[in-house]
Amino acid sequence: MDRSIPAIITGLVLLGVLVLMWRSWRKRSRRDGAFAAGYPMPEDTGAALAGAATYYVATTPRDAPLERLAIRGLGFRARAAVTVTEAGVTLDLDGNQPVFIAASAIDAVGAAQVAIDRVVETDGLVCLGWRLAPGATAGPDDRRAVDSFFRIIDPNDRARLVDSIRTIAATAHQDESEA
Repeated sequence: MDRSIPAIITGLVLLGVLVLMWRSWRKRSRRDGAFAAGYPMPEDTGAALAGAATYYVATTPRDAPLERLAIRGLGFRARAAVTVTEAGVTLDLDGNQPVFIAASAIDAVGAAQVAIDRVVETDGLVCLGWRLAPGATAGPDDRRAVDSFFRIIDPNDRARLVDSIRTIAATAHQDESEA
């Protein structure tokens, strides 16, 4: 009898914590439900410039690497393949539909050390800064600028992937300014 009371109290506390975690994730999912994961995949994406096997870490609002967005298809960590083509970047996360990010939506690409639940060595993550598809924001809180974080499995693929993304983004932005 002397152990049953503390066991019941501990069980109730753990159950309460689980209910609060479930409620928080549900609220976050509703908040981010209006966001679209990527852009429509074009019929012709052009030639593949680079690709890499990665671990997808998270997508967060710009400059808020500790706040995960619960966007369908980008809400959870997963193994992924990142492919850079002339038209943009395709993220193929295990268990999800591929997400296409148009080259014109890419703002920046660089290195990072911290993302929501991952801390690695200096410059151990690749941070892809991009804008969500137009009309994907809900309400006055403009969260269209996001960062997606990846950990490249083979370090030899890292420089080629980052350089390819920078090239297509620069070309797309140059084409926009000329138009």
